[in-house]
Amino acid sequence: MNEDVRIAPIERIIYSRRHASPGTLVRHNARRRRLIQAAAATALAAGLGPLVLPRRAQAAKHTLKILQWNHFVPGYDKWFDNTYVKEWGQRNDTEVIVDHVGIPALATRAAAEVSAQKGHDLFMFLSPAPVYEEQVIDHREIYEECQRKHGKPVELAIRSTFNPKTKKYFGFSDSFVPDPINFRKDLWDESGMAPPDSWDDVLSAGRKIKRKRNVSVGIGLSAELDTAMAMRTILFAFGGSVQDERHTVVLNSKNTLEAVKFVKALYQETMTPEVLAWDPSSNNRAMLAGKISLCLNAISITREGENKNIPVTPDIWLTQALRGPVRRIGMEHVMDCYVIWKFAENIAGAKKFLLDYIDNFHQAFLGSEFYNFPCFPSTVPDLQKLIADDPKARPRDKYKVLGSLMNQATNVGYPGYANAAIDEIFNTWVLNTMFAKAATGDETPENAIRAAEATCKRIFAKWREKGLI
Repeated sequence: MNEDVRIAPIERIIYSRRHASPGTLVRHNARRRRLIQAAAATALAAGLGPLVLPRRAQAAKHTLKILQWNHFVPGYDKWFDNTYVKEWGQRNDTEVIVDHVGIPALATRAAAEVSAQKGHDLFMFLSPAPVYEEQVIDHREIYEECQRKHGKPVELAIRSTFNPKTKKYFGFSDSFVPDPINFRKDLWDESGMAPPDSWDDVLSAGRKIKRKRNVSVGIGLSAELDTAMAMRTILFAFGGSVQDERHTVVLNSKNTLEAVKFVKALYQETMTPEVLAWDPSSNNRAMLAGKISLCLNAISITREGENKNIPVTPDIWLTQALRGPVRRIGMEHVMDCYVIWKFAENIAGAKKFLLDYIDNFHQAFLGSEFYNFPCFPSTVPDLQKLIADDPKARPRDKYKVLGSLMNQATNVGYPGYANAAIDEIFNTWVLNTMFAKAATGDETPENAIRAAEATCKRIFAKWREKGLI
């Protein structure tokens, strides 16, 4: 890693420190000294004796540094930074520093910290990060203690953070985010296919809606997270996958070809070229602006619409994972994966923070407004009741469908485990590129698949040689 890696700006929340620039602190300290000197002189002149100043609050005994993303539901960051972290720090005599970055900066920031062998004690990824297995502690004891207190985690969490080859837990997943279909019910009612139930429905109705209303389907085909999840959802539903259960590359298959041909038709008949340059929030903006009829996204779209009273929001409904020719399946929208670096300065504090966080996950679920779903289901025993009757939603049971998605969501390495090769393929957008090139006609579907498979095999061979697969 080149040491001049550019580090993205971060938004920092620090407790028991003042938010001020060095210049401001110098001026503040100078004024403070002058006020103290004047007050002391006045006290002596009045015969009051020397001025006794209150003792400064004792500094926290420990420091814990956490990095995570700027949450798409602002209420979560407000709860986490201003309530939970603050209270946890006070209980544990710890100054907690929380840094936030946007999604694109997570990978760059992680690479910079590993290169420097210095950084945060807790680092949160939005997808499994097995490429850093040798840089992190084994998180097994955190899982074991949480399981002792809260029962087994969902299989999705294990398949996203455990390496069956090395028997190491290279991360710890507290939560995942369901990825429902968001659709405009008014437009889909008009097409006669509300709610959509299959990917064929999306193509058929999407074609009608675009032709009649000039409102397109909005599924990204660019180098970004949402596209990576959406393309895997379609690939898996059509029976394709990057690897099999034995972690052998099997991308070049009849099923993958059918999935790529489907996406090509979907792009050419229901979408616009804008999706080729989308970022992770483009589908949010497009749906709330009334520009698209359907997308795959977490509930950040509807929550933003509710919180800002955006007129189109009541027409945006959700449905479960769509049925493909082989199976009904969906991806998680994001998979929260915390890692504790081997070079972290407060490993013990980071472990305790995660254990306590799981103990309080019911608050996290509410703070995220049903965005973050528990990897330890017993921590939110009333989940089904909460999502079935939400006062903000129109209708009030709009989020009930998320209960089905809990059991339909799978991991990025399906049908195997996440591993270092899968991680590299995911973060270098190999599948995104394969689908996009075929969709636009830059490559035939067959050539796009062959090129992607060759890349996948090369990546797998590299990590197999390192002993991580």
